[in-house]
Amino acid sequence: MRVPPGQAEILLGDAIAALHSEGFAPSLAAWLRLALAFDNITILAYADGSPPTGLYTEAREKSVHAGFDTVYRAGSYLLDPFYALHARRAPDGLYRLSDIAPDQFSRSDYYMTYYRATTLVDEIAFVAAPASDVSLHICLGRDATSGRRFSTATLARARQVAPVVNALSTRNWSEIRAAGSAPSEEDVLAALFCGMQESHGVTLTRRQTEVALLILKGHSSLSIAARLGLSTHTVKVFRRQLYQRCGISSQAELFALMMPILAALPNPERLRARIDG
Repeated sequence: MRVPPGQAEILLGDAIAALHSEGFAPSLAAWLRLALAFDNITILAYADGSPPTGLYTEAREKSVHAGFDTVYRAGSYLLDPFYALHARRAPDGLYRLSDIAPDQFSRSDYYMTYYRATTLVDEIAFVAAPASDVSLHICLGRDATSGRRFSTATLARARQVAPVVNALSTRNWSEIRAAGSAPSEEDVLAALFCGMQESHGVTLTRRQTEVALLILKGHSSLSIAARLGLSTHTVKVFRRQLYQRCGISSQAELFALMMPILAALPNPERLRARIDG
């Protein structure tokens, strides 16, 4: 695409001038679109103690954001690779979904029930932290509108502008504050452990619970083995035991059992005491 001389500077100036106003997000999107030719944009904030907050969305393909409130914010975000960046306090920068996702993410039921419906074929995110317990994600996607992944040249441009994007977004949304502490991996494990007992009368071991959560996130047996320091054979044994105790035979059934528990993640301190005890 041929860009008129000075157009990029004009649009960047517009975004700077719009800081701390309702015009900032669309101005930022206009500047980024000129350089990166995305199909959709989602700007959201992860803040400890609450589901993610949508700050700005724009897409020609309506299905991209159709499940954001009803599925993603309702609990599925806990399985998302981008949320994992917030949970582990990843450094500011540019991240591509295909680089950070588990090895079988596209086969996970989270992907099948939510992500595939968005029609996204590629996604990158500028990630910045205006506070230690808050992170901003400016997510740019390619969806069914174009059907094309981001090119190497486009990704190189994205890396070049990342410091500017992150500095501006941090300045604009600097007042966002967390409502509490984020659910840690221990909290999520505890929720599954207690929820399976209370809702389904199923008692899992800690290892079976860990394997269940990693399966939900899209990890293969090989990947789970590497993360837990076990052999692949041992992971397969835990997986078989997990399915037997739950009375299921597929990942889809595991997802259906456990997602309502994650969506209603209860008090972390009470749960930690239960699973540790």
